[in-house]
Amino acid sequence: MYPFRPGQFAPKNGWYVAGFCEEIGQELLGRTILGEPVVLYRKEDGEAVAVGGRCPHRHFPLAESCRVGDAIQCGYHGITFGPDGKCTKVPSQVHVPKSYTIPTYPLVEHSIWAFIWMGDPEKADPALLPDLAEIGAVGDGIHIMPFFSEFVEGRYQLLNDNLLDLTHLGYLHASSIGNEDNASTPEEITKEDGVLRSRRYIVDADPPPVIEQFHGKGIAKIDRTVGMDFYLPGFHAGIGDMSIAASDPDRPGKVLSRNRVYHAVTPATRSSCHYFFAMSASVGESLEKMKAYLRPVIDEDKFATEEIEKMLAVVGEDPDELLLKSDTNAVYGRRMLQAMMDAEGQGA
Repeated sequence: MYPFRPGQFAPKNGWYVAGFCEEIGQELLGRTILGEPVVLYRKEDGEAVAVGGRCPHRHFPLAESCRVGDAIQCGYHGITFGPDGKCTKVPSQVHVPKSYTIPTYPLVEHSIWAFIWMGDPEKADPALLPDLAEIGAVGDGIHIMPFFSEFVEGRYQLLNDNLLDLTHLGYLHASSIGNEDNASTPEEITKEDGVLRSRRYIVDADPPPVIEQFHGKGIAKIDRTVGMDFYLPGFHAGIGDMSIAASDPDRPGKVLSRNRVYHAVTPATRSSCHYFFAMSASVGESLEKMKAYLRPVIDEDKFATEEIEKMLAVVGEDPDELLLKSDTNAVYGRRMLQAMMDAEGQGA
């Protein structure tokens, strides 16, 4: 399945964001993840859990059912399942068949995100989660905030490709956060075990529109660091540092912004995904204002992804693709993800 081997669309053995922690409460929250129905909720002691979202009796969605203590009672025939996945009650009979279970999935709350592991539970190592200090999510004066939780009608790799090729900032987001320097500046790429890093160091450049929006007119040139760290299989930590250019005679190097953005991309079905966007910033920078400003930016990425998915439905699953030098990072990301899926196939 484009752009991977036929039939494949995402690795299973990896941590994906199932939702922001604040989304998970006492109410049953249903999501489809990697083609599987999942229910997220908090037990009475506050622990967040993830279980299968389909009753094995008649396939009724458990997310549309009700809580009975820490258990879920199917809204169709009252069959009840505990947070360990075991059936505790079948109202129509005394005996509870051992086959009546639902899956359970490892779920870890990590800063503002709840990460789920849909593959082999024995391989669900929390040490594989992104380091919070490394991604700028913790530290003195750091504030972090969830912005948007979106459902996108496009396969998850289309959003990964979008985030691995930031040359699009100067065109898709030309009215806000990007300009042509995002495409013309050389890219530095570093590959590590499970992480792919990209940086562009843009020097003495014209400021994008966001600078005038938040810092006013009169800034002629800026220096920027633009980059993305991709923590496979679906978490991107972005860097967008901006300062007045070192060449400025009056305020050389004055910091304008040191923000971090977070894009979590989680496969839903083969042709859809969940997209969780968040941001952190130091004290003095208004996250609420940035949330409003970045709403159209996220809408633009969503629009591009969904339009490409529509195009694939027309041209088929094996389209000719004329790759460019700027696609290097995205190709590395695809190959690393394909290697994860190949390893899973060998293990099976």
